[in-house]
Amino acid sequence: MRVAIFGTGGVGGYFGGRLAQAGHAVVFIARGAHLQAIRRDGLRVESVAGDFVVWPAEATDAPAEAGQVDAVLVCTKAWQVGEAAGAMGPLLAPETLVVPLTNGVEAADELASVVGRERVLGGLCRILSYVTGPGCIRHAGVAPQVEFGERHGRTTARVLALRAAFESAHGVNVVVPPDIEIAAWEKFLFIAPLSGIGAVSRLAVGGFRDEPEWRPPLEAAMREVVGLARARGVRLADDAVLRTLAYVDRLPPDTTASMQRDILAGKPSELEAQTGAVVRLAEAAGLTVPVNQKIYETLLPLEQSARGLDPGTTQP
Repeated sequence: MRVAIFGTGGVGGYFGGRLAQAGHAVVFIARGAHLQAIRRDGLRVESVAGDFVVWPAEATDAPAEAGQVDAVLVCTKAWQVGEAAGAMGPLLAPETLVVPLTNGVEAADELASVVGRERVLGGLCRILSYVTGPGCIRHAGVAPQVEFGERHGRTTARVLALRAAFESAHGVNVVVPPDIEIAAWEKFLFIAPLSGIGAVSRLAVGGFRDEPEWRPPLEAAMREVVGLARARGVRLADDAVLRTLAYVDRLPPDTTASMQRDILAGKPSELEAQTGAVVRLAEAAGLTVPVNQKIYETLLPLEQSARGLDPGTTQP
């Protein structure tokens, strides 16, 4: 299978690297010094599941140079999805799949509005990984997993083909859930509250998950997400919050979320796609989400400062 990785950061670098390691034709869309290092030295991945180097690695910053592919994995930050959708035209053959592996619950719709609903699968991933330097990715924890599926729920030949490609890769678990929308909201239930509480508390997960100051708002923020999902017709299980908290309790104590790391480093973050989306979608549904609202209001000035925006301005 020929696969384009649109966004060769911690997510795209790891999963694209594993597909390339398995012998698939992978082209990495990257920029700047990161791109130059990948072209010169290959893509280097340090992983708790085994280090490896993709060499030589096909990489470019121009999708037209890559040509058409069988699948595009969108692995950008959430606020870059629209830009990626607008730039990926040269990668798209009539049967090309487009699969978001981003945080949030809006990427599939955003992609579909540009490239067409018939191309887009629902998708998500689970991994703790990040760029450590030009051409270098570190997978620091969490068993790497990708999940994807048709948004209408049927298991099609194209889904099976993509599943087979991932099943051939070392260090990746692949799941085709019966309902990808439920799966996406289950991840959102985990990542948005965890990111928000982590950023507000300025603590790694081991520093806040058992603390009386932070455990109750973490759980309350999760319950607000469940209420929002159900208001939108996504039937999360009754024990979804308890299962998610149990997962949080099993994480390595030094775990931090990417949104949290970006905010605390003074960088643009996925605030609008995570906590901001909870607030925005709740308002549209006529719901109140006071815990997520408070987290959002606390973090918004930091996000505005990182983006050089005037107070009161939001950035998707």
